[in-house]
Amino acid sequence: MTAPEDEDSLELGLIGNCMISALVDRKGRIVWSCFPRFDGDPVFCRLLDRGSSRGLFAVELLGLRHTEQEYLPNTAVLRTRLVDHRGAGVEIVDFCPRFGQFGRMFRPTMIVRMLTPFGEAPRIRLRLRPSFNYGASVPHITRGSNHVRFVDDTVSLRLTTDVPLTYLLDETPFHLERPATLVLGPDESLRSGVAEIGREFLEHTVAYWRQLCRRLHTPFDWQEAVIRSAITLKLCSFEETGAIIAAPTTSIPEIPGSGRNWDYRYCWLRDALFVVRTLNRLGYIETMEEYIEYLTNVVSSSPDGYLQPVYGIGLEHRLHERTLTHLAGYRGSGPVRVGNQAFEHDQHDGYGSVVLAVTQAFFDRRLTRPAGPRLFHLLERLGEKAWEYHAAPDAGLWEFRSRSRIHTHSSVMCWAACDRLARIARHLGMEERARHWRARARAICRTIEARAWHPGRKAYVASFDGEDLDASLLLLPAVGYVSARDPRFLGTLAAIEAELKEGSFIHRYAGEDDFGRPVHAFLACTFWYIEALSACGRYEDAVGVFEEVLACRNHLGLLAEHVDPKTGELWGNFPQTYSHVGLVDCAMRLSRDWEEIV
Repeated sequence: MTAPEDEDSLELGLIGNCMISALVDRKGRIVWSCFPRFDGDPVFCRLLDRGSSRGLFAVELLGLRHTEQEYLPNTAVLRTRLVDHRGAGVEIVDFCPRFGQFGRMFRPTMIVRMLTPFGEAPRIRLRLRPSFNYGASVPHITRGSNHVRFVDDTVSLRLTTDVPLTYLLDETPFHLERPATLVLGPDESLRSGVAEIGREFLEHTVAYWRQLCRRLHTPFDWQEAVIRSAITLKLCSFEETGAIIAAPTTSIPEIPGSGRNWDYRYCWLRDALFVVRTLNRLGYIETMEEYIEYLTNVVSSSPDGYLQPVYGIGLEHRLHERTLTHLAGYRGSGPVRVGNQAFEHDQHDGYGSVVLAVTQAFFDRRLTRPAGPRLFHLLERLGEKAWEYHAAPDAGLWEFRSRSRIHTHSSVMCWAACDRLARIARHLGMEERARHWRARARAICRTIEARAWHPGRKAYVASFDGEDLDASLLLLPAVGYVSARDPRFLGTLAAIEAELKEGSFIHRYAGEDDFGRPVHAFLACTFWYIEALSACGRYEDAVGVFEEVLACRNHLGLLAEHVDPKTGELWGNFPQTYSHVGLVDCAMRLSRDWEEIV
């Protein structure tokens, strides 16, 4: 592998511990990491400001000839090898500690970098250049005997290391003669030597991730891709509260120069539904338990059951959006945004998303705290809102900012809320409540059939009494509204293929929105298409498209939100949970059974 040029790309690796995360490029540079949690200040923000001299943590090998990068198998531990023209170099092992300790999960706001030389005394240079306030301020630096502190009025970070501090602070090239460890985290002393801490934390962290992977119910085919996606989905859960973020980044554009630059470091109720359902299918139910606690707090904070589409990971309701002018943006394509205006939107699919996310908890006997009447009655508040809004205009799944319609997907998800409440009530022996919610589900269904089915097109349409299509209609079988082999759905699938398909990829919709006509394809839509093909019996077509999408993953198996259908290049916030959910779900649907092979 040739050493990449300095131009930014999404050829990045993700490390993390369900508290913080970091993105590492192919040269072993940390170019994005927020402290003290996912939505915090990006002390490393070089990803969004290529020309800046700050915002990165680099280990540079003088005379670099090529790089190699991979995860330690079945872990979130990243290994990068930098090799010079003599064949000598340095191996960098990056991770955020995560493992069980004292009856709880140890997940400090800490990044550990372990350097090991190979060959004949490679020369390296360390560049540790954090910045604060989204790159707007430079920290004050103080040094101790074996640590450096980076401080401003609100943040204090400490790097503890066995590397000579003079070389580190002056960025002086030096021969790396022996292994070295760098631990960046809170301004606290380590309880033992830095090298010992690094080795201990690495051993325990590797063991944690491999134990998790041993528990996964993986399909026979595409196991490596599924395991990497499962780890990535877990890394996007904020374990402290149970929230699940859409992606660890902000403002990586869907399309360069389009203005479609959003902050995804928050918890969208619909995105989290997909993550929870997918991890459940893999046998990892703990995330559902944690997310139910988060949802219970969200619903309890609403006096009448009204839900925003998105909340902060600490239950914040107000995510006021602002633009930062001092950061140039990814590849110079601004704006850089912090916060997300979507918290102000009416998006009525959220009621169904919440109910669907927790339905399994009423039936799954493996849970330590199975759901019961108390949670059911809390969910009924959401059902009342679903009934109230099932035929009301909203911003829809695609979060249109300047128009409102009665979106079919939102109405179907309101139907799903009532349908699942009926099932839960029957399971709990509440027959009167089951009849109540079943009647409402049937009434919503009649409305959908009368206003979202287009006889002339022989297809469901994106909004009531409309003409246009959108890719969310591919989800109709997935939520149980209609069979994938029903002629109504087959007609809808054929219409989507005719209007929204480009190559093997599916666009969200074909018309213009607030920012013009979309150019790149939303990867989740293509995964929905693959599932629909499989469900209606077109297995070979589904596998063919799936393999094409897999080829778009970066060198470490990670996916962003969007893809350029013409080049296969990834765009949008990265890595994106929606995309990795789709990968896992499709692999599990398309894979051969273990019993067929072994």
